[in-house]
Amino acid sequence: MLLSSIRSATKGESSIFAFATMTDEREASATDSSGGKSILTNVRVVLHEPQDPVNIAATVRAMKNMGCADLYLVNPVAYDPWRIEGIAHDTTDIVGRIRNCDSIEEALDGVVRVAGFTARRRAAKRDVVTPRDASRELLGLASSAPVAILFGREDKGLPNEVLDRAHTVVTIPTTDHASLNLAQAVLIALYELHLTAADATRTLAPPRKDAPPATSDEYEKLFADAERGLYAIDFFKTRYHEHIMRSVRTLFYRAAPDSRELALLRAIFIEIVRTIERITKGKAGGLQQ
Repeated sequence: MLLSSIRSATKGESSIFAFATMTDEREASATDSSGGKSILTNVRVVLHEPQDPVNIAATVRAMKNMGCADLYLVNPVAYDPWRIEGIAHDTTDIVGRIRNCDSIEEALDGVVRVAGFTARRRAAKRDVVTPRDASRELLGLASSAPVAILFGREDKGLPNEVLDRAHTVVTIPTTDHASLNLAQAVLIALYELHLTAADATRTLAPPRKDAPPATSDEYEKLFADAERGLYAIDFFKTRYHEHIMRSVRTLFYRAAPDSRELALLRAIFIEIVRTIERITKGKAGGLQQ
């Protein structure tokens, strides 16, 4: 990283020197769950003249979540790297890799495919694709060479001369109110790339009280308890018993409760029968109305 290119008005040379230590962790976010490099390490995010440091930080946060590591900024607003990491926590590795460029040519140097994102209609007729279609095209080439996704400034988007550098023009489908925040657009693009790459590395922990699937015997006990409970409240008095119980079976099979959930359902029906028995015997003193 060229430290002299960091545009920060609030930090002195000593702060910039300290920031250089961040680059020691620059490869930390570029691995998949197996420990090997992800194909997304060859995807470059390019922001052309971003005007708000908060959007730079939000872009870094999106990159960290989706497994992309290289951010190139073309003539960005002055920003403080420490402030960026303060907004996007635990992103030292990505912040340490940020490249500040003086031209779009510098930012796109070496890439073999560029997808430019725009929401505006252009005079020139160009084929427009969705982020999902663009992700397949980009990753088809990213296995062998760098590719880039390109975004414009917050107020004007990409100027025509910069969009001309894009091989593919991408528009995010929206309603007629096409007004996405810059970082939101980046997140959508990276999300589609992340899914296409089958790169998800985070797995959710199972429930703390996980239970095995219910057995056929447990289902039959549930149906017997349900039938007794329905008899106890005279539910079958004006209804056809066989049809009702067949519908009850279908309902519970569709719900597919596990053993623990099924035991709860049995307890409900059993308590219905016991409560009716207490009422019948005149011992329903604690029954709530």
